[in-house]
Amino acid sequence: MKKIAVSLRIDVTKIDKARLYKGAKGTYLDAVTFIDLEDEDQYGNAGMITQAVSKEEKEAGERGEILGNSKIIWRDEGQQAPRQAPQRQAPPAEDFEDSDIPF
Repeated sequence: MKKIAVSLRIDVTKIDKARLYKGAKGTYLDAVTFIDLEDEDQYGNAGMITQAVSKEEKEAGERGEILGNSKIIWRDEGQQAPRQAPQRQAPPAEDFEDSDIPF
């Protein structure tokens, strides 16, 4: 079985809070990532992440909000996918204030 490692970058301000739900161990959001193993965009991204929609919504033509991008960072063939330096480092968790998070 071939495997890949994927790095995800999500813009949390685009999350529809109505799609968040409580589970036994936390609050969750269903999301879907579409990955093209053979093509990357100009920034090295191989796919996108969207909010999941229900079967009924999908049949009605509704699409989930695009939340971010996905980048292949490792393949099991031993090839290291090209990595770009992070554009921005996230501050430590203790530096976040509740007012910075949209939910």
